Amino acid sequence: MNIVSVSEITKYIKQLFESDAKVASVLIRGEISNFKKHYSGHCYFTLKDSNATIRVVMFKSRAQFLKFEPRDGMKVIAGGQVTIFERDGQYQLYAVQLVPEGIGELSIAFAQLKEKLEAEGLFNDEHKQTLPMLPKTVGIVTSPTGAVLRDIITVSKRRHPGILLKLCPVQVQGPDAPLQIVHGIEVFNKLCNVDVIIIGRGGGSIEELWAFNDERVIRAIAASKIPIVSAVGHQTDYTLADFVADRRAATPSQAAEFVVPDVRELHKYVSTLKSMLESNARGVLKNHRMRLEQFTRSRVFKYPYENLAIKQQLVDNLLQNLQQVMKKMVIEKQHGFKIMAEKLSMLNPLAVLARGYGIVRTNDGQLVNNVTTLQPGKRIEIVLNEGLIDAEIIRVQEGHYGKS
Repeated sequence: MNIVSVSEITKYIKQLFESDAKVASVLIRGEISNFKKHYSGHCYFTLKDSNATIRVVMFKSRAQFLKFEPRDGMKVIAGGQVTIFERDGQYQLYAVQLVPEGIGELSIAFAQLKEKLEAEGLFNDEHKQTLPMLPKTVGIVTSPTGAVLRDIITVSKRRHPGILLKLCPVQVQGPDAPLQIVHGIEVFNKLCNVDVIIIGRGGGSIEELWAFNDERVIRAIAASKIPIVSAVGHQTDYTLADFVADRRAATPSQAAEFVVPDVRELHKYVSTLKSMLESNARGVLKNHRMRLEQFTRSRVFKYPYENLAIKQQLVDNLLQNLQQVMKKMVIEKQHGFKIMAEKLSMLNPLAVLARGYGIVRTNDGQLVNNVTTLQPGKRIEIVLNEGLIDAEIIRVQEGHYGKS
């Protein structure tokens, strides 16, 4: 049996915990005890039931988003990872979510669906679309009778009466609400007749807002090619639609402010752009005018024929150089031609005949270049300068005539 240190065995046990999927992500129901919120923002408490306890840590990064204040004696469901705190050698839960049990199953469903969609990346910022700066038409998916529609219309008309509003009336509460909201989003995307969409409803309980936590609605928002602003509930109400939408508005009025630009601000903006454009145009004209003045003051513009004369002189010099080069080339070629002609003249057979040589051939035209091919009595022709001689062989004598 190996002997190991406390650190080694603790690290080993921690690895066992971290490799166990059951404790890597777990929801634990229990009663809060010894709750303490450290000045750093981290929360420490114990979850207990009638037979056991477990220590829980929730770091500030998660605790700051709690919508309630945990207290001793409160029954809650905590979700997170159970692992070993090596310094004390104790296992504890690192909580990333905490919901009061009394709220019911919807809170758990909310947390579980949020975790699932978050893991798929639906809430990531890189999927967020930019809202159009000046939409022509705004689509609204909400109840036709609620205060939400009235607030959006009021704010929109006050800010920019020229922007069109199109309503897709839906139920925003009840079992049919999710599919109607999904249908409204899909209709606007299919028709492509709006530049941005607002989905919303007024405040209410978690049950009343639940349509905006429905997975079908969340996925429809994520799949929308048109930017969507969620305006569900009030400032403190959060639904999953808020996380997946391209922008969350705390109220329907704020949603209208997000998507409908203030026409007075637009006028100011356009005026600013106009001033910048005029200033830049003046700057460009000034620069071009300065360059034009520089050009007109230059000698080329003042005395254009002078420059032309200089160029003409340059051309004359170049032509003269060209003529000299061509003349030199012609002389060199003539000299070479003369040498080649002399060489060819030396090789001319008529010239050889003129120097006293002759060509001996048989009557059938075969050249005779060796006496061994001749016999006495054979007739031959001897070609000389300006004529030929018919002859007959009288005697053949071999020798080395003409050889050194």
